[in-house]
Amino acid sequence: GYNEVLLTGAQSLITRFRPEIGCIQSWNSRRQWQCPVIIDNMMNLEFLMWAFRKTGDSTYYKICVSHSDTTMKNHFRPDYSSWHVVSYDTITGRVEVKQTHQGYSDESAWARGQAWGLYGYTVMYRETGLERYLDQAKNIAGFLINHPNLPADGIPYWDFNAPDIPNALRDASAGAIMASALIELSGYVDNETGAKYLEVAEKQLRTLASPEYLARPGENGNFILKHSVGSLPGKSEVDVPLTYADYYFVEALLRYRNLLEKQKVQN
Repeated sequence: GYNEVLLTGAQSLITRFRPEIGCIQSWNSRRQWQCPVIIDNMMNLEFLMWAFRKTGDSTYYKICVSHSDTTMKNHFRPDYSSWHVVSYDTITGRVEVKQTHQGYSDESAWARGQAWGLYGYTVMYRETGLERYLDQAKNIAGFLINHPNLPADGIPYWDFNAPDIPNALRDASAGAIMASALIELSGYVDNETGAKYLEVAEKQLRTLASPEYLARPGENGNFILKHSVGSLPGKSEVDVPLTYADYYFVEALLRYRNLLEKQKVQN
């Protein structure tokens, strides 16, 4: 039952793959975008890699690798921060425009977008074993954990270049996604680097579990976490709870618990 529904979904998703570009199209063409691709799309590839394993159909694998490689080439700046949207010409496949639709400015580092990239390349390394994805994930992690504007408690401002830092709103969802990705990534790197990633993730989880972010039962619309930002420029979901903040927070906690249990067994 479930498998059938999921595989139908995977088949639908790959109909949006644009071979002339090498990416899965995100939104339909609108504004000045012919074929917009958003960094968030990296999160869909885990689903398609599942479909590849389930069916043995290499089309899924090839699309995931193509999307990851094209995104790596066009979405990232030299410091490994990323744009949010890259739009391509549908005929030539060339990049038309690079923008940050939900961030402060086109050249800024929108926090949740950076976290999506970190998580996405960590997953692609797990799923393919290709070293270039591990390198990409490590480079994104380096950008994030060494950023001078990452607050001491580990929860990013909604944009790393927001003009009103230190009074800018935080984005709990970006912190939760980042923590979950760092915990997984810590298992793929040398001990020293892994310890650094875990230190940041632990700090993020502790902060998210503090009264500042953790809602009391029955409050906050029954969500777990407060203080996420959907799209500040769009004046949408500003300083509110978000389902995906809760999801990745719970996932990060489970991953952390499993890690501690594994360490106990080893000791």
